[in-house]
Amino acid sequence: MMAFVLTAIAVSEGFSQQITKFAVVDTSRVYQAYFRNSAPMRSYESKKNEFQSEINKKTEALRSLQAKKREYEQAGDTANAEKTEAKIKKDTQFLQEYTTAKNMELDSLKKSLQNSDDFYQKLYATLEKIAEAGGYSMILSLQQSNSILWYSPSVDITDDVIKSLGL
Repeated sequence: MMAFVLTAIAVSEGFSQQITKFAVVDTSRVYQAYFRNSAPMRSYESKKNEFQSEINKKTEALRSLQAKKREYEQAGDTANAEKTEAKIKKDTQFLQEYTTAKNMELDSLKKSLQNSDDFYQKLYATLEKIAEAGGYSMILSLQQSNSILWYSPSVDITDDVIKSLGL
């Protein structure tokens, strides 16, 4: 009987060593928490708001032109309606180009923030510390989740990472 118990313990220890413990982290949430109050992020948000405000003004101007065109059409003033239509097309084209250019500028700013070496050095050091302390052999990012079919919320260590970064 004692041999059976010892064999069972040895077998269970062998199986427990083979179990891989993994965790997931929402790097996007960590990134947002890390940069939320930083000067570069405030600058990014300021530019984003400034661009959106300008887009809103130009969109409202287009709406006014469309209303004016309708008035001309209802009044039978086809010459002014056509001039207004040409202005609408020109302004719409400008707005599309402006929006595209500003979105590219914002994307570039965001990528430069996301590629911050200081951030990634801290992130990887923090992940290593949490992985070793928690006994994880693997930590997966939720942003590259195309290979994750299911995970239990209990393996999400995002909050631990944010706390360990002092955020």
